[in-house]
Amino acid sequence: MSASKQLFTDAALKAGIIAGTLDATAASIQYYLLTEKNPALVFKYVASAAFGNQVNTSGTLLGWAAVGLVFHFLIAITFSFLFFLNFKYIKKVSPNWILAGVVYGLFVWAVMNLIVVPISSGKPYVFDFNKSSIAAFILIGAIGLPISYFANQYFKKQNTAA
Repeated sequence: MSASKQLFTDAALKAGIIAGTLDATAASIQYYLLTEKNPALVFKYVASAAFGNQVNTSGTLLGWAAVGLVFHFLIAITFSFLFFLNFKYIKKVSPNWILAGVVYGLFVWAVMNLIVVPISSGKPYVFDFNKSSIAAFILIGAIGLPISYFANQYFKKQNTAA
């Protein structure tokens, strides 16, 4: 792999890991504050998207939570790479990294809530303004803004080095 591809991969991976960590932390805190239940249940639910009811009939909570956490990070890293790969187009539409991050956070919310979760759970999305607003703000702050910031920093360095 060339040095420039390695730098790109490292930057997108770093942004995805940071965004995934922020989102996992926010989701865990929100879940605990709302339910006073073990936040590991959040990631068990994520694992259930791939493994269905098996998460309720085998294994342990922490085992399934670990599987769900891996999926969570894979999703965050995928969204990071998607942003980085499309950065030149995003920058043309919105040269402001903050605005781009807000819009991307809303895009991630829409993809996850309107496509991924309904397909994986088999249940249609039911809109609740309060829950949707909180989830959107979390994804803006934990996914959209950090990924946009790191992409902006990476491409700014690349442009000054060229």
